[in-house]
Amino acid sequence: RRERQRFVDKNGRCNVQHGNLGGESSRYLSDFFTTLVDLKWRWNLLIFLLTYTVAWLVMASMWWGIAYLRGDLHQAHGDSYSPCVANVYNFPSAFLFFVETEATIGYGHRYITERCPEGIVLFLFQSLLGSVVDAFLIGCMFIKMSQPKKRAETLMFSRAAVISQRDAKLCLMFRVGNLRNSHMVSAQIRCKLIKSRQTPEGEFLPLDQCELDVGFGTGADQLFLVSPLTICHEINSESPFFCLSQRSLRSEQFEIVVILEGIVETTGMTCQARTSYTEDEVLWGHRFLPVMSLEDGFFRVDYSQFHATFEVPTPPYSVKE
Repeated sequence: RRERQRFVDKNGRCNVQHGNLGGESSRYLSDFFTTLVDLKWRWNLLIFLLTYTVAWLVMASMWWGIAYLRGDLHQAHGDSYSPCVANVYNFPSAFLFFVETEATIGYGHRYITERCPEGIVLFLFQSLLGSVVDAFLIGCMFIKMSQPKKRAETLMFSRAAVISQRDAKLCLMFRVGNLRNSHMVSAQIRCKLIKSRQTPEGEFLPLDQCELDVGFGTGADQLFLVSPLTICHEINSESPFFCLSQRSLRSEQFEIVVILEGIVETTGMTCQARTSYTEDEVLWGHRFLPVMSLEDGFFRVDYSQFHATFEVPTPPYSVKE
């Protein structure tokens, strides 16, 4: 079947774009720090380089301007003449003095003298401004690098979901796994059914969200994710799939969004992984192949069979039927 537009991609990216914000776009500037963190890496690096480059050039120009107005650029800096900054004769030397001061290098060749009150004021302003810029930009880069988004890359979902019987009940199932040895603390899984519907009053809801019960009442949604687990949604009278049969599945149009949340054990930060299954990725009458085997003193997980399924006898009728 031709692949249709998804609400959530298989990699978890949401296909939603906000447009025609009008005056509401100013809200992004009111939370500028979060806006900067949410930007792509190339824009973050560009802003990082431009901010430091512009700030350095402006501050170096101010030091050069003081030396120019005092006439230090054309005077011999000896015992008979005390300049504002020793050994600053042109813009490159003023720029080097600023960098030495900002980076606290202090080679000792260029230094500020006590007979320059305007230079002392500029020095204090430079120290305060440098601290603010460093705290803002370096803090932004640190938070962006420490975001747990990449941890979600090592959380796997099966490529397809299956419908078959388990414990004499018709169930919708899919598989999740963790590729790392570090655990996800307090891992919890949720499922949303995205489907268009029309209310009895005639209102059309294009992307109506309905909760799929994956063990909320029994605690089965709280996962101990040290090995691949098969998540099960029991299709009963309370399920949105109560009237779904093998035949009607071919004509249905829906999307199941799976959300796995947990705390990264190594960093203590909350991580979220997402995926989705459309109706053509739900296999009726299939079951997942086992991936666990007992070796000499440990359990082995064979991830080559993680997505594999096989057919099992399953009634083609809906639970209602």
